[in-house]
Amino acid sequence: MANNGLNICLIGDILRTDAAFDRVSVAERLDRYNLQKEASVFRAVQQICNALPRAQQIWLAICLFCIAIAQVDQPYPSVAPLHHIPTLILVLLAPVMLRRWPISNQALICLILFFLLHTLGGRYTYTNTPYDLWTHYLFGLELTELFDWQRNHYDRLVHFGFGVLMVYPVKEILTRYARVSSGLAIYIALEFVMGISAVYEVVEWLLSIVLAGDAAESYNGQQGDIWDAQKDMALAFLGALITSSWLILRRRMRKG
Repeated sequence: MANNGLNICLIGDILRTDAAFDRVSVAERLDRYNLQKEASVFRAVQQICNALPRAQQIWLAICLFCIAIAQVDQPYPSVAPLHHIPTLILVLLAPVMLRRWPISNQALICLILFFLLHTLGGRYTYTNTPYDLWTHYLFGLELTELFDWQRNHYDRLVHFGFGVLMVYPVKEILTRYARVSSGLAIYIALEFVMGISAVYEVVEWLLSIVLAGDAAESYNGQQGDIWDAQKDMALAFLGALITSSWLILRRRMRKG
């Protein structure tokens, strides 16, 4: 009987050991599977990025770096995500989109330059962009005092920059993938800038309604100007008109 009891205990110990070993084995297999899955995803992302031209990889990396730097000692953490998260998502998706729909280096640079302008403004909620401090340090003068401005005009610069920088990429995409003639593509690009500018102002207005108090004012950036939206759209149109005119003039000069 004693021997039988000892055998039963030994069998129980073996079974418990086997069960623990099985649990460890399952855990190890799951860990290995997760590591392999992560490695395969990383390799896929790496392959997509490596498929891009070297110049485009560098510009996208610069943009990501600037977005990251803009978060260091963020002075307006409650509003900054509204500005930076959409830009970050677009830049992270860019390798996939550029592999599916390639564009020229010039077109991508236009897009990245706009993202950089927006990222800088987003750090300071546009309204508080300290360009006076920068110009005073570099040139010993302040733009606000020099031009007798009553508000911070960095947002105006970015709206103008949107018009200047968006026409060329949109025109290229239309001519390359929609088989639209160059002249019609320029016109559609001009209309695109106007349409997106209007949509943006509506979205900005809706977000200002949803947000509370100071956050709404910080994001909206109206700064007491009742005609802020109209002026922003006008500057975007002016910027787009300048680039469109340049593209038309360049095309005619090439035709001789």
